Amino acid sequence: MKLTANAKIQIRKPTTDVFEAIVNPDHMRGYFIANSSGRLSAGSTVMWSFPEFPDQFPVMAKEIQTDSYISFDWSGGLPNQLVEIFLSATEDHATIVRIVEHEMENTPEGINQMKGQTEGWANFLACLKAYLEYGINLRKGAFDFMRTAE
Repeated sequence: MKLTANAKIQIRKPTTDVFEAIVNPDHMRGYFIANSSGRLSAGSTVMWSFPEFPDQFPVMAKEIQTDSYISFDWSGGLPNQLVEIFLSATEDHATIVRIVEHEMENTPEGINQMKGQTEGWANFLACLKAYLEYGINLRKGAFDFMRTAE
């Protein structure tokens, strides 16, 4: 049995706004990344950097469906590490965001990886919600303790 990381939240914004906040690096810098080499679009590879780490990470966009679905691989080449983001509109024009990251082995290492990825995606969603609904960056300073010694 393979394991997946899962997280879900409702954001009181239309799917168009949520979609744009995930694929557009100008928005992503407001809640998640320090920098990106470009916009996520199907088939593209962009480089993401984070405020807490000196490295850049390749993100290979897979399938993108405007306002409803985003998928990418940021595993650095590990097989079956697809991230899927599903956007669903509610009757009151909010958006349910569901994230699934595939797939980890059902081993002690895989369980720890799945727990860590689930924690990370839950944080991503909280930061996205705070950014879109209140204009604040929850990530700012939150992970300074993780900076590697220079």
